[in-house]
Amino acid sequence: MAMNVTKAVITAAGPGQRTLPVQMLIDRDGVEKPLLQIFVEEVVSAGIEEIGVVVAPGDETSYREAIDDRDGQSHGDRHADVTFILQERPLGYGHAVYCARDFVGGESFLHLVGDHLYISGSDKSCARQLVETATAQECAVSTVQATRESLLPYFGAIGGRRVQGRQELYLVETVIEKPAPTEAELRLAVPGLRAGRYLCFFGMHVLTPTIMEILRDQMAEATPATTLSAALARLAERERYLALEEHAWRYDVGARYGILNAQLALALSGRDRAEVLSLLLELVAQRDLGPTQRS
Repeated sequence: MAMNVTKAVITAAGPGQRTLPVQMLIDRDGVEKPLLQIFVEEVVSAGIEEIGVVVAPGDETSYREAIDDRDGQSHGDRHADVTFILQERPLGYGHAVYCARDFVGGESFLHLVGDHLYISGSDKSCARQLVETATAQECAVSTVQATRESLLPYFGAIGGRRVQGRQELYLVETVIEKPAPTEAELRLAVPGLRAGRYLCFFGMHVLTPTIMEILRDQMAEATPATTLSAALARLAERERYLALEEHAWRYDVGARYGILNAQLALALSGRDRAEVLSLLLELVAQRDLGPTQRS
């Protein structure tokens, strides 16, 4: 059966995520909007019709106000309905995804985390590139990016091999959450990558209904926290699962200076790039001159 991805799940219930989606930013077109609205527009650009946002209890009102979804969220001539899904207790990232099981209803779905901003290096959004790849390949696909070894403590990573005839596609054979460098060298080396670099998750996935079955089984095992990486490792054992290497940028808005970094990235990739660069140069020059030397 052909894959048709019309639903998306955005997880935003983590203790460190809860205030991030309502932060205001200036987008690439110079329009001020909440970060959550930017996420919504990203997934709508991929043809998504329904969006489920997983939130902690008590956050749904502020989130709803942030995007004002009474008439649906739009991107050009496309629209999507937004539903808020409660994660009653913080039982892990994988559990947050599992909370959306009724929303996705046994269908394949796009998933992205609510604490990263994505900026494409092409005319197509990152989400659209991913959905088109998953639809064409008719299987689960995660976005990855070649990442230097020193950053392994911050990401899940995959091991595998290139799909024949496709430079940017990999067959996933192994998934490890935040691997140690020695473990990565033994289990995650991918032929063709530069030495000391590994394919780490970019933060977007198209997942098949099998992932919900795996997450259900994980929770039945009563592990302390259900991780998505562990579920993806099992997914690779059960069915064809690919990774798409993204030539784009991701910005962790939850990191120190993360919001500032994301705002600068948006501004420097948008229509006001020249103005922003001028302001930055002026700021640097003022700091170098010192307060007593400014005219």
